[in-house]
Amino acid sequence: QVQLVESGGGLVQAGGSLRLSCVASGRTFSRYAMGWFRQAPGKEREFVAAIAWAGGSTYYVDSLKGRFTVSRDYARNTVYLQMNSLEPEDTAVYYCASRYHSGSLYYAQEYDYWGQGTQVTVSS
Repeated sequence: QVQLVESGGGLVQAGGSLRLSCVASGRTFSRYAMGWFRQAPGKEREFVAAIAWAGGSTYYVDSLKGRFTVSRDYARNTVYLQMNSLEPEDTAVYYCASRYHSGSLYYAQEYDYWGQGTQVTVSS
């Protein structure tokens, strides 16, 4: 069994920063990647970023490159999402997810486990 627990969300003014954390427990062997997704009210869940667990390669949605950075602490089974220059459009519930098989990292249905989500609200 795998558990993912996100933290670090909150209310921030436009232009501010937040760092989200996701701690994974349970199965750690053969973890392929971890990803961040977000879902705004009335919208579909969308890919934000992902990181290959073994090698650390990172992947981003083009629109967020340069503002968001994904990283991981291998020893602590933790993945982070540093979000800078936040905009009201970034307001959403942010979810951490993990997967244990290879393939595209951009699709939510390819992930095996999900956290409960953390709310990020950016005020203008």
